[in-house]
Amino acid sequence: MPTISVDKAELYKALGQEYTTEQFEELCFDFGIELDEDTTDQERPIVNGKQEPAQLKIEIPANRYDMLCFEGIALMLNIFRGKLPLPNYRLVKPQSGKLESITVTKNTERVRPYVSAAILRNVTFTQESYNSFISLQDKLHQNLARQRTLVAIGTHDLDTIKGPFTYDALPPKEIAFIPLNQTKKMNGEALMEFYANDKNLGKYLNIIKDKPVYPVIFDSEKTVCSLPPIINGNHSKITLKTTNVFIEMTATDRTKLEIVNNIIVAMFSQYCAEEFTIEPVEIISEHNGESRITPDISPRSAEAEVDYINACTGLDESPERICELLTKMCYSAKPSSKDKNIIDVSIPPTRADVLHQCDIMEDVAIAYGFNNLPRSSYNKSSTVAQPLLMNKLGDIVRLESAMAGWTEVMPLILCSHDENFAWLNRKDDGNTAVKLANPKTAEYQIVRTSLLPGLLKTIRENKKHSVPIKVFEVSDVAFKDVTLERKSKNERHFAAAWYGKTSGFEIVHGLLDRVLLMLKTAFVTHEEGLEGKKLQYDVKEDPSKPDGYWIEEIDEPTFFSGHAAAIFLRLNGKAVRIGEFGILHPTVLDKFELRYPVSTLEINLEVFL
Repeated sequence: MPTISVDKAELYKALGQEYTTEQFEELCFDFGIELDEDTTDQERPIVNGKQEPAQLKIEIPANRYDMLCFEGIALMLNIFRGKLPLPNYRLVKPQSGKLESITVTKNTERVRPYVSAAILRNVTFTQESYNSFISLQDKLHQNLARQRTLVAIGTHDLDTIKGPFTYDALPPKEIAFIPLNQTKKMNGEALMEFYANDKNLGKYLNIIKDKPVYPVIFDSEKTVCSLPPIINGNHSKITLKTTNVFIEMTATDRTKLEIVNNIIVAMFSQYCAEEFTIEPVEIISEHNGESRITPDISPRSAEAEVDYINACTGLDESPERICELLTKMCYSAKPSSKDKNIIDVSIPPTRADVLHQCDIMEDVAIAYGFNNLPRSSYNKSSTVAQPLLMNKLGDIVRLESAMAGWTEVMPLILCSHDENFAWLNRKDDGNTAVKLANPKTAEYQIVRTSLLPGLLKTIRENKKHSVPIKVFEVSDVAFKDVTLERKSKNERHFAAAWYGKTSGFEIVHGLLDRVLLMLKTAFVTHEEGLEGKKLQYDVKEDPSKPDGYWIEEIDEPTFFSGHAAAIFLRLNGKAVRIGEFGILHPTVLDKFELRYPVSTLEINLEVFL
């Protein structure tokens, strides 16, 4: 959960009350947040010749984006304590009646297609509120905006630029401006080189660095306002003297875009001369012919059932009382005129995390007080937990393998393409493995289709230990499957590897027999109905043949010639290949830097269900 540091004296002033550390800690608990630290009695750093004021470090739930700043914490706590009414957020047109606009060109589809904006008029900044304004942007960039990949925020002094604005995407060399806090004009390519080693902005360059065009926002006189998601222009930077703030945001995710816009304008519109007023901006999109007004701060409508809330919390409250409790959590609610069991709830624009009546029920419980909820002497849950059959089967195999003296390991599910194919002397047909679109390193390129690479890498990293090394894993692999909604499927596999001075082939074979015996799968002999030697072709259903498993010699490049076998299983009269085991080929051992023989086993557990 994010931790927000606020000035202790300023927060208590905003709350209109002094608290001891214990009292404030209790208030935080009642509201569902947590006081992590009070620095009053600690040695604090000297900033600009003055000791830093005492700070309260408060842990905020990950879903409460509206409390990632001083303003949000103070506002929500005051409403919770009944000291302030619910804020009345309003869109107010400018005196001229004509809205500022941003025209979005078709080129932006190639890089960041969405934009949103708003204007805060007649704002009065202090050093503290200015710092909080910048800090909130950073906090939103880090979490909700996913390091600016989903949303990037730009703020400007509206009095230094002139609308209407244009959001375009141009080749890097055609974009030239003076970046924020710099004095030298540079184009897009030069800017990338200049900030390549910058500890703050360098990590964002890769978002657009390799794109053929860079996103850019101009005003009506072609002054560059920002190069999102990297940096704003110095020409329009905001200062303590700024009174009219132009906020623009670009994004790859439209939902997150509007959430971020709502959070920022809701928190800082309280500094406008007319509290909680926001001037909207018109967005004109050329690529889809859409025109819309942003931000949309209208509350969302939802319904909650009185019986559901009371049943979940153990309460027996009336609809009117539940509405009072919801008011403490910044909702506007009233009993439905159509159904006495329904409450009509207006969700404020700052609460994008409210998706279901269970979220409303949780806020009722917070407002009532978790410590005040009645304690139940029995479990009122209407469900009984049961393990998934696949997990239960996996646990059986784990237990039997461990009891046989093998050690369980848990490698990563991602691996390199070579580890999964070339190093095992296997070929990729292009329709097997799920590949990552933008892997960060060569080590994590695909989702594994076999458990063997992870086992062999585990042995490689532990080969200084005494031999033999006996390891196993029960976990998922993934395969492409275009017939499914997500174009891929998981399979639960069991694999084991023996590493020692002898091949261990017979030991791996023994483990296979033990596991299948515990799965009540019999070994089928020729006398019991097997006919012929190449039964892998006999996959037609034949109820006359007995269920069970058998092995047949195979010649595959992963294994040493003449020392490998495929495992076949017949269930309900139908035979399928479920895996293989054998001694690995010396070239495989060489790729994984192993000097002793290795015997491996891998089977698909899904077929046993």
